Amino acid sequence: MSFNYVDYCQYLLSSQTNYTLTNLAAHLPKFSHDTINRSLKKSELSPSLFWSNIQLDLQEFHQASIVFDDRVLDKRYSQSIELVRRQYSGTEHKVLPGIGLINCVDINPELDKFWVIDYRIYEPLGDGKSKLEHVADLLYDESKSKTTPFC
Repeated sequence: MSFNYVDYCQYLLSSQTNYTLTNLAAHLPKFSHDTINRSLKKSELSPSLFWSNIQLDLQEFHQASIVFDDRVLDKRYSQSIELVRRQYSGTEHKVLPGIGLINCVDINPELDKFWVIDYRIYEPLGDGKSKLEHVADLLYDESKSKTTPFC
Protein backbone atom coordinates (compact mmCIF):
# COMPACT_ATOMS: atom_id res chain seq x y z
CA MET A 1 0.00 0.00 0.00
CA SER A 2 1.40 3.40 -0.93
CA PHE A 3 0.82 6.83 0.53
CA ASN A 4 -1.76 8.94 -1.36
CA TYR A 5 -3.50 12.31 -1.36
CA VAL A 6 -6.47 11.00 0.63
CA ASP A 7 -4.17 10.11 3.53
CA TYR A 8 -2.54 13.52 3.35
CA CYS A 9 -5.84 15.42 3.10
CA GLN A 10 -7.31 13.52 6.04
CA TYR A 11 -4.27 14.48 8.08
CA LEU A 12 -4.56 18.15 7.10
CA LEU A 13 -8.25 18.18 7.99
CA SER A 14 -7.73 16.56 11.37
CA SER A 15 -4.52 18.29 12.49
CA GLN A 16 -5.14 21.48 14.41
CA THR A 17 -1.66 22.91 14.84
CA ASN A 18 1.14 20.73 13.49
CA TYR A 19 1.14 20.15 9.73
CA THR A 20 4.66 18.76 9.36
CA LEU A 21 5.45 15.53 7.55
CA THR A 22 7.35 14.38 10.62
CA ASN A 23 4.19 14.69 12.71
CA LEU A 24 2.15 12.91 10.02
CA ALA A 25 4.66 10.04 9.89
CA ALA A 26 4.44 9.74 13.68
CA HIS A 27 0.67 9.19 13.34
CA LEU A 28 0.91 6.80 10.38
CA PRO A 29 3.35 4.09 11.48
CA LYS A 30 3.13 2.27 8.13
CA PHE A 31 4.73 5.27 6.34
CA SER A 32 8.06 6.92 7.07
CA HIS A 33 8.72 10.64 6.74
CA ASP A 34 10.86 9.92 3.65
CA THR A 35 8.14 7.83 2.00
CA ILE A 36 5.58 10.60 2.46
CA ASN A 37 8.00 13.26 1.28
CA ARG A 38 8.92 11.33 -1.89
CA SER A 39 5.27 10.65 -2.65
CA LEU A 40 4.29 14.31 -2.35
CA LYS A 41 7.35 15.52 -4.29
CA LYS A 42 6.70 13.34 -7.33
CA SER A 43 3.04 14.27 -7.60
CA GLU A 44 1.57 17.61 -8.52
CA LEU A 45 -1.85 19.01 -7.72
CA SER A 46 -2.44 21.63 -10.40
CA PRO A 47 -5.55 23.86 -10.25
CA SER A 48 -7.15 21.90 -13.12
CA LEU A 49 -6.48 18.54 -11.44
CA PHE A 50 -7.76 20.02 -8.18
CA TRP A 51 -11.00 21.07 -9.95
CA SER A 52 -11.49 17.67 -11.58
CA ASN A 53 -11.28 16.04 -8.15
CA ILE A 54 -13.54 18.48 -6.31
CA GLN A 55 -16.28 19.02 -8.88
CA LEU A 56 -17.83 15.60 -8.15
CA ASP A 57 -18.39 16.61 -4.52
CA LEU A 58 -19.66 20.13 -5.22
CA GLN A 59 -23.34 20.58 -4.39
CA GLU A 60 -24.59 23.42 -6.53
CA PHE A 61 -27.10 25.98 -5.33
CA HIS A 62 -28.34 28.99 -7.30
CA GLN A 63 -27.94 31.30 -4.28
CA ALA A 64 -24.35 30.21 -3.67
CA SER A 65 -21.55 32.75 -3.40
CA ILE A 66 -17.93 32.62 -4.33
CA VAL A 67 -15.35 34.20 -2.07
CA PHE A 68 -11.71 34.96 -2.74
CA ASP A 69 -9.34 34.54 0.16
CA ASP A 70 -5.65 35.30 0.34
CA ARG A 71 -3.48 33.84 3.04
CA VAL A 72 0.13 33.32 3.91
CA LEU A 73 1.27 29.79 4.71
CA ASP A 74 3.70 30.43 7.55
CA LYS A 75 7.17 29.09 6.71
CA ARG A 76 9.26 31.03 9.22
CA TYR A 77 11.08 27.87 10.31
CA SER A 78 11.86 26.64 6.81
CA GLN A 79 15.38 27.01 5.52
CA SER A 80 15.18 26.80 1.74
CA ILE A 81 11.78 26.53 0.11
CA GLU A 82 11.66 28.07 -3.35
CA LEU A 83 8.36 29.97 -3.05
CA VAL A 84 8.96 31.44 0.40
CA ARG A 85 9.22 35.23 0.58
CA ARG A 86 8.61 37.84 3.25
CA GLN A 87 5.00 39.06 3.20
CA TYR A 88 2.32 40.39 5.49
CA SER A 89 0.20 37.79 7.30
CA GLY A 90 -3.22 38.99 8.43
CA THR A 91 -3.39 36.06 10.84
CA GLU A 92 -0.14 37.00 12.56
CA HIS A 93 -0.51 40.78 11.95
CA LYS A 94 3.12 41.05 10.87
CA VAL A 95 5.52 40.38 8.02
CA LEU A 96 6.93 36.86 7.99
CA PRO A 97 8.44 34.32 5.58
CA GLY A 98 5.68 32.38 3.87
CA ILE A 99 4.00 31.20 0.71
CA GLY A 100 1.15 33.34 -0.61
CA LEU A 101 -1.99 31.44 -1.54
CA ILE A 102 -5.16 32.82 -3.13
CA ASN A 103 -8.26 30.60 -2.93
CA CYS A 104 -11.59 30.69 -4.72
CA VAL A 105 -14.24 29.23 -2.40
CA ASP A 106 -17.82 28.26 -3.32
CA ILE A 107 -20.18 28.77 -0.37
CA ASN A 108 -23.56 27.05 -0.21
CA PRO A 109 -25.64 28.79 2.52
CA GLU A 110 -28.48 26.29 2.23
CA LEU A 111 -26.24 23.40 3.27
CA ASP A 112 -23.88 25.56 5.34
CA LYS A 113 -20.95 24.06 3.41
CA PHE A 114 -18.07 25.36 1.36
CA TRP A 115 -15.65 24.00 -1.22
CA VAL A 116 -12.32 25.40 -2.33
CA ILE A 117 -12.73 25.20 -6.09
CA ASP A 118 -9.54 26.84 -7.34
CA TYR A 119 -6.31 28.38 -6.12
CA ARG A 120 -3.26 30.30 -7.24
CA ILE A 121 0.19 30.63 -5.70
CA TYR A 122 1.12 34.29 -5.20
CA GLU A 123 4.59 34.53 -6.70
CA PRO A 124 5.06 38.09 -8.05
CA LEU A 125 8.72 37.54 -8.95
CA GLY A 126 7.86 34.39 -10.92
CA ASP A 127 4.71 35.36 -12.81
CA GLY A 128 4.63 39.16 -12.35
CA LYS A 129 0.99 39.14 -11.23
CA SER A 130 -0.57 41.00 -8.33
CA LYS A 131 -3.09 39.38 -6.01
CA LEU A 132 -5.91 41.24 -7.79
CA GLU A 133 -4.74 39.91 -11.16
CA HIS A 134 -4.85 36.39 -9.72
CA VAL A 135 -8.39 37.03 -8.44
CA ALA A 136 -9.38 38.26 -11.91
CA ASP A 137 -7.94 35.05 -13.41
CA LEU A 138 -9.81 32.93 -10.87
CA LEU A 139 -13.08 34.75 -11.60
CA TYR A 140 -12.57 34.43 -15.34
CA ASP A 141 -11.85 30.69 -15.07
CA GLU A 142 -14.88 30.26 -12.81
CA SER A 143 -17.21 32.04 -15.22
CA LYS A 144 -15.88 30.41 -18.41
CA SER A 145 -14.90 26.84 -17.62
CA LYS A 146 -16.30 25.76 -14.27
CA THR A 147 -19.75 27.37 -14.56
CA THR A 148 -20.82 26.76 -10.99
CA PRO A 149 -23.89 28.92 -10.33
CA PHE A 150 -23.40 31.77 -7.88
CA CYS A 151 -25.05 35.09 -7.18
